[in-house]
Amino acid sequence: MTPEAGPIDVVLVDDHLMFRAGVRASLDESVHVVGEADDVDSAITLVRALQPPVVVLDVHLPGGSGGGGAEVIHACADLLAGTRFLALSVSDAAEDVVAVIRAGARGYVTKAISGPDLSAAVRQVAGGDAVFSPRLAGFVLDAFGAAAGDVATGDDELDRLSAREREVMRLIARGYTYREVAGELFISVKTVETHVSAVLRKLQLSSRHELTRWAAARRLL
Repeated sequence: MTPEAGPIDVVLVDDHLMFRAGVRASLDESVHVVGEADDVDSAITLVRALQPPVVVLDVHLPGGSGGGGAEVIHACADLLAGTRFLALSVSDAAEDVVAVIRAGARGYVTKAISGPDLSAAVRQVAGGDAVFSPRLAGFVLDAFGAAAGDVATGDDELDRLSAREREVMRLIARGYTYREVAGELFISVKTVETHVSAVLRKLQLSSRHELTRWAAARRLL
């Protein structure tokens, strides 16, 4: 996001008032909370009314039919092209992660995340990328890999990548940020950006979200 683009409008959905206040206070100036909801029904009404670029929501919410965050996403499915959902939950259970991602969420992070990292995650999701806390990405990869069935291994595509590009690809597909990849591989963020651009170009993909699906389908992680 460029500075002149302005802050990203976000709707925050969680049934705990104090937690919402804490999140709102910890977000940086690139994110602007335009509305809050505390249950499934009020969240659906608010999201449909405001149609914000990003909705940050908990997985477990009261109200509705008991489907929690996934129910909110399903009810707003026709808005998915313009409104993206980022799950923010204390739960790191595989069934919770997979449920909201299958519903259409573009990411899932736990409540242990810092304010700056959550702000960065919102920006990434707004830009169309998939974002996961690193240790949760495996649940998503396993789920999509299982759904893919007998997909071709794609070794010929993988052979297009250099050894370093494969390392970067795996970490990015697992949900690591550029800065985390740089720290893991002891390279600069700029070098990570260069490698990611090369990987997407060689694999003919357009986003990190597509890269995650590509890697999951081939069980590369």
